[in-house]
Amino acid sequence: MKRILLIIMVCLLLSGCGVYNLNNFVTPNDTEFMAVIESLDTPEKIGDYMMENFIYKAYDFTALSPYELFIYKKGDCDIFAKFGVFIADYHGYGTFTIQIFDGSFYSHYVAVYDEDIWLSITDNQYYSFGYDNFKEIVNDVCDVRDKVWTKYIVYDYWNNVIEEVHNN
Repeated sequence: MKRILLIIMVCLLLSGCGVYNLNNFVTPNDTEFMAVIESLDTPEKIGDYMMENFIYKAYDFTALSPYELFIYKKGDCDIFAKFGVFIADYHGYGTFTIQIFDGSFYSHYVAVYDEDIWLSITDNQYYSFGYDNFKEIVNDVCDVRDKVWTKYIVYDYWNNVIEEVHNN
């Protein structure tokens, strides 16, 4: 029984924990979805839209696309982050996703937007701005959550690792 449980745990860990890869996302031919995308032309509008229209629901080991989140209206931090990154990238913003580890089983994701004079984020649906660098974002997110980060990884739009930092 212990072996089976160990095999299941390893398989789940190798499954990527449900992080959606935007490389494979094809924008659907849905006029309502496209109208929403067109209207959300700033990171602040993206955060406001998510606050007004989406509910937090954990999706362990499941990855919803931005369109599926739009349809189902429920998602978790990585799903919200990919939704925000997709729409901001559509409008020409530089975008990143930060995965924050705090020593627990789960990690936390935030979307990051380069707004020229500062970096801004959506942490789940909440919009914040005025950051100078990724580490400042991680520290702020962990302070709000009363967590101590052990590691963070910054990904670009295409899920390439841009930065990995360990907190020694």
